Amino acid sequence: MPPMLKDLPDHHDADLVIKLYDLRRDPVMRDSRAAIGAEFWPRTADEAVAVLAHDHPLNAAYRQTSTYWEMVYGMAHHGIVHADYLMENSGEGLILFSRVEAYLAAIRQAGSSVAFQHAEWVASETAVGRRLMERFRALVRAAMEGR
Repeated sequence: MPPMLKDLPDHHDADLVIKLYDLRRDPVMRDSRAAIGAEFWPRTADEAVAVLAHDHPLNAAYRQTSTYWEMVYGMAHHGIVHADYLMENSGEGLILFSRVEAYLAAIRQAGSSVAFQHAEWVASETAVGRRLMERFRALVRAAMEGR
């Protein structure tokens, strides 16, 4: 699907980004983000795919966070919100993406063939997303070495 970028951000973009931020503050979302941030560090494709099982302890938190960020990044991908402006304010989802990036093929085969398609797009097709991914890949590598 070709990117549909807005040329410049406007007040509608700002309003949408603020609303998206408010959604991140929802107690269930906040708990899910905290659980994934602290506990989801897959080292293999099998570990990355295991979270897709409904009886996995992190499944609900994973679904909550991954689908939220896919929805958010889809708005950029489809031109609903200015992509770089969004990424300046909503890069957190790329931390999760950087943890699963190496296992995308296995995740897509085991679950949805379009899993993380919008995160992948913002990570590779937006200037801010590319810069964030460089940083997050390095942070995740360092954190994994310490685990």
